[in-house]
Amino acid sequence: MIVGVAEAFPLKEVFTISRGSRTESKVVTVSVSRDGANGRGECVPYARYGESMESVIAQIESLPPRITRSDLQAALPAGAARNAVDCALWDWEAKKAGKRVWELAGLPTPEPVITAYTLSLATPEKMQQQAAKHAARPLLKIKLGGEDDMARLEAVRKGAPDTRIIVDANEGWTPELYTELAPALLRLGVEVVEQPLPAVADDMLAEIARPLPVCADESCHDRASLPALKGKYDMANIKLDKTGGLTEALALKQAALKEGYALMIGCMVGTSLAMAPATLLAQGAQIVDLDGPLLLARDRTAPLRYDERGVYPPTAELWG
Repeated sequence: MIVGVAEAFPLKEVFTISRGSRTESKVVTVSVSRDGANGRGECVPYARYGESMESVIAQIESLPPRITRSDLQAALPAGAARNAVDCALWDWEAKKAGKRVWELAGLPTPEPVITAYTLSLATPEKMQQQAAKHAARPLLKIKLGGEDDMARLEAVRKGAPDTRIIVDANEGWTPELYTELAPALLRLGVEVVEQPLPAVADDMLAEIARPLPVCADESCHDRASLPALKGKYDMANIKLDKTGGLTEALALKQAALKEGYALMIGCMVGTSLAMAPATLLAQGAQIVDLDGPLLLARDRTAPLRYDERGVYPPTAELWG
């Protein structure tokens, strides 16, 4: 039996990117129950990719009750619905076998990894305050993509003079604006810029100078995305809700590494249940951005552990 249920988790603060703001995380939780074992997975439907809570649940409900992970890859396209079911099936297999998912996948035992903490888009003054509040964190991710981005960057660096910084424009820049901002990004010690141009207009990245690494997010979904990234991007952001689950994400990771891309492991704003499979994927990645639970006012039972060493792999009670 496969069941998808809509849930909402309130955020600690309003979260804003270039495409809008939210006050809660709306997720779909999937349960797979069969043969005396139960597995769970979570996804975050994303309107940017044509998804809604209703469409994702409808996809989940269309599946046969005893579908396998292998058959699932062809039954649903890469996206949120397949992600939640794929991760629930991994969890079910682990519970059924009495093993951890990394054992089933032939992966090393995962270790904690340092994760970025995201500052949402706001006025320069507010972003400076937020940066100062979180200046002790080792890595901050700055949401940009609007007017006054230069002032925002200067303000964040003033608020957090010593922390590592990456920026995410969420497709909000033009080639001209990127070219203008790039020297300032270097001056302020920014390590990576994520998806500066819209995915439908990113060919210009092959024609303009890229003085610091550029990471593909909206332009990178699964292995089929890789050929179009060549010559435009230096890094790939792998997110389970884009790949359609851990199965494809692991395959994309290996393919991207073979093609010479550095890796970022990212997330939508979800709970610890959504982050848990990604902690396996994050092992060895250059940048990890799995801070979703840190933005929530309420999380799952048996949530992921976060401390100065980063985010830890999940307990079996949570997932896997």
